Amino acid sequence: MTMNRLKALTAAMLSAAMMVSVAACGTTDTADSGSGDSKTATTGYDVSSIAKDDELAKLVEGNTVKSGELSVGMELSYAPAEFLAEDGKTPTGYDVDLSKAIGKVLGLKTKIVSSMFDTIVPSVGTKYDLGITAMTITKERMDSVDFVSYYRAGSTWTVQKGNPKKIDSSDLCGNKIAVQTGTVQEDEANKIAKQCKADGKKNAEVVSYKRQAEAATAVATGKADTFYADSPVAGYAIAQTDGLEALGKDVGVVKEGIAIQKGNTKMDAAVQKAVQKLMDDGTYMKILKHWGVESGALDKAEVNPTDLD
Repeated sequence: MTMNRLKALTAAMLSAAMMVSVAACGTTDTADSGSGDSKTATTGYDVSSIAKDDELAKLVEGNTVKSGELSVGMELSYAPAEFLAEDGKTPTGYDVDLSKAIGKVLGLKTKIVSSMFDTIVPSVGTKYDLGITAMTITKERMDSVDFVSYYRAGSTWTVQKGNPKKIDSSDLCGNKIAVQTGTVQEDEANKIAKQCKADGKKNAEVVSYKRQAEAATAVATGKADTFYADSPVAGYAIAQTDGLEALGKDVGVVKEGIAIQKGNTKMDAAVQKAVQKLMDDGTYMKILKHWGVESGALDKAEVNPTDLD
């Protein structure tokens, strides 16, 4: 990993796979005045005062990959949800803070495991206990893992500032679309490309990157025409640079969830109750406000919700 920082992108995140940083937060939210400037802060919310819940802790006794530890798989180039702080080593972001908070409630020490996004679902329950990585809940993913809902986010098309290439999100045929591998945005971009071909129009080229930061950089440097990502991620990337802007409004607002080993009912219950406890006592909202992403807050954590939007 390099530590180079390009002015065109955020200095708040260092990607392990590239030479630039990208960060993200909701396009309409602002950081809590008590937590610093959302454009530059990389320090997480302090969860040290959260108390253990003895009843919930009993649910996870002997039920984790490693005793006394809550291991969480994350793709650490998805700011402000999860990314590396300026030292290039320390995981930070609202998903990191929530993971630590859940661990505190369950009486476990949280360990963040850096992973590629498309490997997280297959690894839950074996390599680590949970997958918390701004993951959209889909029916297809629920065939492989259980989910506890904890956030809502839409998707945003992003282009170079001023839209010099005159990109139109309603007709992307003939354009190069950058996405992260394994995301719902990749699926949607591929559907667009397929429709362009079916309609006999110019091809839409979908370029898939292992890390979201690479997709954003491709647009900032002109290697791609637009990137498509979760709205908090795109919004924060835009806030961090003079070189990017949103194209149109956010679309497809859906729930995101914490991935848990399929059928592990005790862990399902422990995580659901822990998240709900954090929602009810205000800690959850404080964490989201710390990162300026409170617009996506939920008031109810559910196991495998049937209402996904």
